[in-house]
Amino acid sequence: MNNKYQSEIADFMAYVSARNPHETEFLSAVEEVAETIIPFIEETPKYKGKKILERMVEPERVIMFRVPWVDDQGRIQVNRGYRVEFNSAIGPYKGGLRFHSTVNLSVLKFLGFEQTFKNSLTSLPMGGGKGGSDFSVRGKSEAEIMRFSQAFMQELFRHIGPNTDVPAGDIGVGGRELGYLFGMYKKLKNEFTGVLTGKGLAWGGSLIRPEATGYGVVYFAQAALNNIGKTIKGMEIAISGFGNVSWGVVKKVNDLGGKVVTLSGPDGYIYDPDGVKGEKVDYMLRLRASNQDIIEPYAERYGVEFFPGKKPWERKVDLAIPCAIQNEFDEEDAKQVVANGVTGVVEAANMPLTAKAIEVIQSNKLLYVPGKAANAGGVAVSGLEMTQNAMHLQWTAEEVDNYLKRIMHNIHENTLKYGRLDDGYIDYKKGANIAGFIKVADAMLEQGVV
Repeated sequence: MNNKYQSEIADFMAYVSARNPHETEFLSAVEEVAETIIPFIEETPKYKGKKILERMVEPERVIMFRVPWVDDQGRIQVNRGYRVEFNSAIGPYKGGLRFHSTVNLSVLKFLGFEQTFKNSLTSLPMGGGKGGSDFSVRGKSEAEIMRFSQAFMQELFRHIGPNTDVPAGDIGVGGRELGYLFGMYKKLKNEFTGVLTGKGLAWGGSLIRPEATGYGVVYFAQAALNNIGKTIKGMEIAISGFGNVSWGVVKKVNDLGGKVVTLSGPDGYIYDPDGVKGEKVDYMLRLRASNQDIIEPYAERYGVEFFPGKKPWERKVDLAIPCAIQNEFDEEDAKQVVANGVTGVVEAANMPLTAKAIEVIQSNKLLYVPGKAANAGGVAVSGLEMTQNAMHLQWTAEEVDNYLKRIMHNIHENTLKYGRLDDGYIDYKKGANIAGFIKVADAMLEQGVV
């Protein structure tokens, strides 16, 4: 934290905390931004005194609704649905839908706030939003997932549109769920528009969209490593999770000559010294589709060690890439990877590191890349999918991948521009926050007090 502005940051956080009591995840996300943005505002006359950050931390709109549905036993179930439309200064609201038991308003406000900065970093015209439900696909049948998704869209449809709010997938919402959501939207609106991204290729989806978040993470990691004279080739890498983001990371790490040696779930982690490659990569998709949310079957199938109740960060590796969920990587994990001599930590999930963990990593001058920069590849290709839908065409995988590489390169260059410290260390957190803030803040100033 910049000591010169500690009192201003403390006053701001007291103001936000009073207005958002008990919203732990959201307050953590705001504080992480405030620590770098408030000094920048104080030293930049065009932003000072305009209450830009005070406006940014207030969502433009919060929608909350009930989702009643009927399970396979004929029993009525009731879940909560949400859509947080956070900021539309640079484009229609854009951000994923999450179906998970941990979803609440605090989590979605944190994700929507982060999404605003992430989308700005891509340079594409997309505002920030997020939504979802406390419904979990774990243990649900295909028919139950379909009925819930349709019930959810019966309310959400009235609040979204291709030029208003364009949701995508997130945890618990993959191609299957997006298909059910889109089908109900099309039925209710009687129109075929690009209102969702991550769609199937046969009905408006983009090539490499499923891999895009993971690919983008690895492209950014490679650029950051190159900047300090290192490369992914030959590295052993620990990752968490085994879902869509992890799958994309594994595929691209393999392409670049590295080796992913861990995967994890809520039940523990596996260690595969030969690397997750070949048929094992496809098996990750089958595990995800099983709705069981456990990784132990991988260990049983491939004869590798399973460590129940533990996290993969205890392994001695070259690079750590947390891909699962927020706050999965704490201060003790950070101390462990430092002791193990890791080069750095690159966030593939949204804020998987706690504030204390980030402090440990950065105080030891290790590479640290925040998710809002590293995992922007997913929403970047979602933006490219929107463009393809508007033009009524589909680009080749090579064209999309080239756009993605270019976007991730540009994000890296912009974060470098604002994140280089006097001692030569690159503070990617500071760089990403400032680069993301500028575009949104300038648009807000030019559009007036609205």
